[in-house]
Amino acid sequence: MSDSSPPPDLDLRLVRYFTVVADHRNFGRAAAELRVAQPSLSRQIRRLEQQLGARLLDRTPQGSRLTEAGEVFLPRAKALLRSGAQAAAQTRAAAVPSRITIGYTTNLIVTPAVRELREQCPDADVSSLHLAWDDVREALFDHRVDAVVTRLPLTTEGLHVTVLYAEPRALVVPVGHRLAGRESVTLDDIADEALPRVPDAAWNAFWRIDPRPDGRRAPDGPLITAFEDKLELIADGRAVAVVPAGPGVNALRPDLTVVPLEGVEPSHVVLATRAGERSRLVTAFHKAAEAHLTGRGPEGA
Repeated sequence: MSDSSPPPDLDLRLVRYFTVVADHRNFGRAAAELRVAQPSLSRQIRRLEQQLGARLLDRTPQGSRLTEAGEVFLPRAKALLRSGAQAAAQTRAAAVPSRITIGYTTNLIVTPAVRELREQCPDADVSSLHLAWDDVREALFDHRVDAVVTRLPLTTEGLHVTVLYAEPRALVVPVGHRLAGRESVTLDDIADEALPRVPDAAWNAFWRIDPRPDGRRAPDGPLITAFEDKLELIADGRAVAVVPAGPGVNALRPDLTVVPLEGVEPSHVVLATRAGERSRLVTAFHKAAEAHLTGRGPEGA
């Protein structure tokens, strides 16, 4: 026999309070993050437990711990908050179709397409936002951005991805490196050179060219998460790196130089949007990007 009782009327504010306490395992630290008094936070958690009909947290001398019911509820609570944020963002987008945020990652220029969109839609609120290379999917699904110009590799599940152009790859080395000044280099020239790693297998495979065509593994360099850290490692002589060809690195660091890398497939710059996105502004930016972002430089891009 099915349960015909009405579902609990959950307050999302209380759900968020619970997730913060659960993450900290401490009411005091959670109260400080939420900027509420600790006794008030305890009362709010009790209210949520009453709504759910289950105890979620037990206090311990070390702080607090999740009960079995709390362990079950935590991932669902976080999913509920994500769903609520997405629902609010999508509703705002439908109610205010004149707002769009364009994301872009390091050393990619979106200005010509953004300018074109502003000219075509003068009443629209068009903004741009720089993203870390590994923040593209999350930024799209969190609705912080509506379209992103970035580079492959990229996990495309749930996204619509259009290739805008190909760009050769090159090697960045310190200006005093043995390969600096060469007209070009090959993988054989860097067979023993360490290359930085990042916490992403697909990114490592492509940008470290690992494994090499002959099956050899690329020598491991330090693990990094920020583009600037990679440049510092190279300038310090601790690694070299494969990068998109272009003047960007030279402009950022005069102590680095770029040498064309021969015999490897090019990288690809793409436009990524959420799958099924129907915003007229996203559609208009898609057309502007295909027309202006061609890899020929900022003027003809």
